[in-house]
Amino acid sequence: MGTMAASVEEISAAAPQALELHALQHLGELRSTFESGRTRPLAWRQDQLRGLLRLLAEKEEEAFRALHDDLGKHRAEAYRDEVWAPLVAFPADAQVVPEPLGVVLIFSCWNFPLGLSLEPLIGAIAAGNAVVLKPSELAPATAKFLEDNIGDYMDATAVKVVQGGPAVGEQLMEHRWDKVLFTGCPRVARMVMAAASKHLTPVALELGGKCPCIFDSASVGTGRNLQTSVNRVIFAKWSSCAGQACVAIDYILVEERFAPTLIKMLKSTLKRLMADSDQMARIVNARHFQRLSGLLKDPAVAASVLYGGKLDAKNLCIEPTILLNPPLDSAIMTEEIFGPLLPIITVKKIEDSIAFVRARPKPLAVYAFTNSAPLKRRIVEETSSGSVTFNDAVVQYGIDTLPFGGVGQSGFGQYHGKYSFEMFSHKKAVLKRGFLVEAMLRYPPWDEQKIAMMRHLYRYNYIRFIFTFLGLSRT
Repeated sequence: MGTMAASVEEISAAAPQALELHALQHLGELRSTFESGRTRPLAWRQDQLRGLLRLLAEKEEEAFRALHDDLGKHRAEAYRDEVWAPLVAFPADAQVVPEPLGVVLIFSCWNFPLGLSLEPLIGAIAAGNAVVLKPSELAPATAKFLEDNIGDYMDATAVKVVQGGPAVGEQLMEHRWDKVLFTGCPRVARMVMAAASKHLTPVALELGGKCPCIFDSASVGTGRNLQTSVNRVIFAKWSSCAGQACVAIDYILVEERFAPTLIKMLKSTLKRLMADSDQMARIVNARHFQRLSGLLKDPAVAASVLYGGKLDAKNLCIEPTILLNPPLDSAIMTEEIFGPLLPIITVKKIEDSIAFVRARPKPLAVYAFTNSAPLKRRIVEETSSGSVTFNDAVVQYGIDTLPFGGVGQSGFGQYHGKYSFEMFSHKKAVLKRGFLVEAMLRYPPWDEQKIAMMRHLYRYNYIRFIFTFLGLSRT
């Protein structure tokens, strides 16, 4: 004879430590199941949904009794509202109407201060909103340009540019907004979310993370493919605001045997493409320069530098720097670098890179230089990131037919192109009905005939429905 489930009172009386342990065990089991890939196959998903259908069929009376015990619902009402509900509105015409959210606040960032101000502004205005744009105070010239000119070219009563530092941002977040988009670092993002929660304001976060680049020497390790790949790595690491970009390559994963060849190619190509210091952007300010310099001061990290590493504090410049296998527990491998330092991490087999990426927080992007179809498939299916780009890097940001945004700690919410419009819109459901057709079986008083008719309609068994309606069948 089975044991009865614990009551709410019994659970509440349990020691808090036991409840916490129980919750942690559940969470651990769920994480383990998900990470194993068990929930991904289509067959598994279909089987679980079939299981729910069996539950409704085999445990119907128990479910009805539970609803009656909790809410006093009649069996027919329970079937109508909790099982059969979609068919109540037949026939009808339905549509989705996008409407503006209202007044939205956009925090843009300093590394692409013009593009990342205008891109979300376009979407917000296209959706019909009024907008406050708060440019980053770390790019003051661009912020002033926007403030001086936006009002002359757009409706100044509907679009405002507000300049200022953190104090101004905090003041803005004290007010109620209909949507907030923040682009920046996780530390400030947590503050934005905390402030937004006071008004239940929806928030979209564009953050970043450590974007890995998987370099498959077996398929791009020779000739023109190799040179093209190295060119694109340099573009995505050093040519995009000196690596100060959320989508920049953070580190490379490559097979141990091929690392010397890749490093040699990177060095020679850097000397050719970026020989002059003015070919690369400078570090944004002294604070970030000190942060990046500090990453290299760790003796174990300094010992891994194979190229570059020269620091020019006066001009806020850091030479393109290549490191080989810095300690994985060092700051340079646990924090987003956001600068011109490129660690190269070696693996025995390139397939090992997948486990390496999976063991870390979900990045904004995963890059892979490979022509291997099986490796491409595994990267798409077994890693999670805001985007995946094969045989190039960073360029996905410019494709306005693709959504741009993170997942997990790299952010949430997507924009670009039509996705910007959708981010700043509310999808309002509109249902229209007439008066010609009316299903009286949705109304009490209840009887078994009405329940049977609802059950037949739910199962699309129209012949049985007609027979029951005519009183020719009792079930």
